[in-house]
Amino acid sequence: MDFEQLTPIQKAAVALVAFGAEISSLVLKGLDEKELEAITVEIANLRDVPAEIEDKVIEECHEIFMARQYISQGGVDYAKSILEKAVGTSKASVIMQRLESSFKSSGFSLLKDIDPKQLSSFLQNEHPQTIALILTQLNPQNAAGVLSELSPELQAEVSLRIALMEKIAPEILTEIEQTLEGHFERQAGGEMSASGGAKAIAEVLNLIDQSAEKNILQSLEAEDPDLAAEIKNMMFVFDDLILLDDRSIQKLLKEVETKDVAISLKAANEEVKSKIFANVSERVAVMIQEEMEFMGPTRLSDVEAAQTRIVEIVRRLEEEGQIIISGRGGKEEIIV
Repeated sequence: MDFEQLTPIQKAAVALVAFGAEISSLVLKGLDEKELEAITVEIANLRDVPAEIEDKVIEECHEIFMARQYISQGGVDYAKSILEKAVGTSKASVIMQRLESSFKSSGFSLLKDIDPKQLSSFLQNEHPQTIALILTQLNPQNAAGVLSELSPELQAEVSLRIALMEKIAPEILTEIEQTLEGHFERQAGGEMSASGGAKAIAEVLNLIDQSAEKNILQSLEAEDPDLAAEIKNMMFVFDDLILLDDRSIQKLLKEVETKDVAISLKAANEEVKSKIFANVSERVAVMIQEEMEFMGPTRLSDVEAAQTRIVEIVRRLEEEGQIIISGRGGKEEIIV
């Protein structure tokens, strides 16, 4: 892996994995849906990143954060002057260039990060002249990669048009660029390859709110069912309480407030309800049912918050070795 070849979204993914699940979850909460989906997929598809690459990414993040802070305090010129004193003129210029380029990515600049197969699939049904124009905006290596993925007929036609192409009117370039932005902006991370994997993103998803978690998993299931299944297998959600054995459920319920149990069961499936009621005394079962009836209609957000609190307790007890979650290893361990 070459640091210079990493795309901005790959660097972001490496940084989030390095920062840890708790901090990463706070960052993800501030992203919009498209950004959230793109960075989640990128993290899930990361592989081992060398320590020196990770260090460079973190260093660059620190530099960008520092520059942004200076800009907010006194503007671009102020930021540049402070950075020059801190890291020297040359390094300060590089930092400011990186920062300025991060403010807006044009449609054509996004293409350099798109997998040639993905781009060729998008272009396959476009007019040969449009394809030719777009390829002239790529570097030769990327253009060759896309061209090689086109059908033989298109390869010849597009090559001819590139060879015959003269200057293009700016308004035509702008129109095509805007179209490209609409299609590829959310996929600016390009080909997904780079440290984290399914386990890393599972840890992050465990910490974000349930609605975002559901949206991400649904998107992943539509795009890559196998990857989504792998991630879900590494996560624990409220419905997974049925995976706990009776002893673990009983130990869990000692740690949970009765009110939280009642609220959480308002939107639980019958399997979970049966699992809970089968592991409490008749008196406690009546108390829970009466609490559920007494509270009446409950906001879904309140139910999800209660479920999240219970899930957090499950994760803590599992980390402490006090309970076992079936299918997640540890079946042969002895709990003492």
